[in-house]
Amino acid sequence: MQKKTVCVMGLGYIGLPTASVLATRGYDVIGVDVKQHIIDTINNGNVHIVEPDLASLVRNAVNSGQLKARMTPTKADVFIIAVPTPFLADKSPDLRFVEQSAMAISPYVSADCLIILESTSPEGTTEKIADIISQHRPDLILDNTLNVHIAHCPERVLPGQILKEIVENDRIVGGITPEATRRAADFYRSFVRGAVISTTSRTAELTKLVENSFRDTNIAFANELSLLCNKLDINVWELIQLANRHPRVNILNPGPGVGGHCLAVDPWFIVSAAPDTARLIRTAREVNEAKPGWVIEKVLDCAAKFQQPTIGCLGLAYKPNIDDLRESPALEVVHQLHKSGKATVLTCEPYVESVEGLTLVSLEELLQQADIVVGLVRHTQFRSLSRAQLEGKVIFDTCGMFS
Repeated sequence: MQKKTVCVMGLGYIGLPTASVLATRGYDVIGVDVKQHIIDTINNGNVHIVEPDLASLVRNAVNSGQLKARMTPTKADVFIIAVPTPFLADKSPDLRFVEQSAMAISPYVSADCLIILESTSPEGTTEKIADIISQHRPDLILDNTLNVHIAHCPERVLPGQILKEIVENDRIVGGITPEATRRAADFYRSFVRGAVISTTSRTAELTKLVENSFRDTNIAFANELSLLCNKLDINVWELIQLANRHPRVNILNPGPGVGGHCLAVDPWFIVSAAPDTARLIRTAREVNEAKPGWVIEKVLDCAAKFQQPTIGCLGLAYKPNIDDLRESPALEVVHQLHKSGKATVLTCEPYVESVEGLTLVSLEELLQQADIVVGLVRHTQFRSLSRAQLEGKVIFDTCGMFS
């Protein structure tokens, strides 16, 4: 079989691991990103994000010549779009990066090639890519049909386990035509050990949004419980532990909010599509978005009891043991505490070297200086703290770190 070339648009948390895995499976991979420092970093065999085993995989892929990074696309047999899909101020989807990627690859697309959208997207986005390609490449339209195969396959990986889950997780593949579905499914079966399940592009798009909305709604229940227990002076961690002894109850743990590009964003795509129907999804999102403000209020109440308080915040990432700050509620809490001007705010985040506007210190320095310790992210390093190390400090635990 002739070796195929894959062009991956976007070299972030999904694009770079995907490009690296494909390079080790015999594909010639061109990775494209808009930031020159990312291109230079990868071409030197290094990585710009923290993910277990990614550095060695990228280094091997680059040294073998199977992976090259550049700022512009090139001709390829398969194009994968793995760029961010944030939302606008009114919570509606911002698809400009997807649209820009589709326009960027249009000069390099050839008849019968395959284009796959991996970016989490609202229903109908894959069809918009077809419209963009059709507008820019009318020469590829034959008998009123675009002679390019376009499909959606949403990523479903967990940061910290991306390289494992890219290969082992089941994948949902939906094309805008049955032939596009078949070709995309065959492509994923060349490197995925999990099941590859075929559907339509719109169903594949909504599947990812529903998965994350389900999780967001369950976290909202836990976060609402934490507010309720605080008002009723009940230990929420004990309450959840006891309730979960019921064989059909599995309440999640509350936290300072919900972060990450997926759970904090994807439910709004559903709400935007059907605002009068998605009432529960909207309410859950509102509960989770309000939680950082509640945390800030409670911490400042604690600080008001000191003349010159120092607040030590443990963690900035949106979840444990990663460096990802996207939509992080912990980051929002720390920024707002700092802006309040009511205390000196120190932060320990072992996975990030610096954050503009914040004072990052070692765990030892934080514990020496802090009057109030705020648990925001359950990093492994923090969970091993002993009671002796926290003695004499006011503890505000948002995530069950010390429970």
